Amino acid sequence: MTATSRASLKVIVFGLYFFGLLMMAIFPPFYLSVSGSSRLVLGIPLPMFYWILIAVLLGLGVCALYLFETANGDIPEEAQP
Repeated sequence: MTATSRASLKVIVFGLYFFGLLMMAIFPPFYLSVSGSSRLVLGIPLPMFYWILIAVLLGLGVCALYLFETANGDIPEEAQP
C-alpha cells in the first residue's frame, strides 16, 4: 500500500468517524430521541450518558489517530513526548 493511498484511507476512516460523532452532537433528532428519558445507564440519566459517551468516543478517536500517525511516522520525533 502506497503512502498516498494509506493517507487517503486514514482521512476517509477517521473523517467518517469524527463526522459521525459530530452528527451525534449537533443533529437534533439523535439527542431528542434520548432527551427527557428517565432511564438510568450505569446510574447516570440517559441524556447525560449520551453526552459523556460522545466525549469518551471523541477522546478514543483522537488517541487512535495519534497512535496511527505515530506508527506511520507522520509525527516528527521532536514533537513526540
